[in-house]
Amino acid sequence: MRLIILCLSLLLVLIQYPLWLGKGGWFKVWELDRQVQQARKKNDELKERNDKLASEVDDLKQSKGAVEERARFELGMIKQNEVFIQVLDGASGKPFASPNPNPYMPGSGQPNSVSVPAVAPPSAAAGEAPKTGR
Repeated sequence: MRLIILCLSLLLVLIQYPLWLGKGGWFKVWELDRQVQQARKKNDELKERNDKLASEVDDLKQSKGAVEERARFELGMIKQNEVFIQVLDGASGKPFASPNPNPYMPGSGQPNSVSVPAVAPPSAAAGEAPKTGR
């Protein structure tokens, strides 16, 4: 009787092995499902990026305003008879940090450009009484 139970238990384990650990087993299915989820997430991100780029391309094709905006901010261009004013930091004398620095930005000796130092904020001693340590 023990021999029969032992043989049946061994057959049960042998039948379960391919289900769990074999080529098409549950662990492999779970891993593939996780990979599919990651691929879908990446595809959604790429579709969103493509939609933004497509709308930007349509904007550039349809209106002159979008082209002018890109020329101003990315290339530092100005219109004819337009004056470019660059505000400088009072302490260092350097231009304020821009989100898209461009070495060809007007303001360094080009016609129709001006660099103006920023006004320093008023000091605390000029208009207020000094604070004591109490």
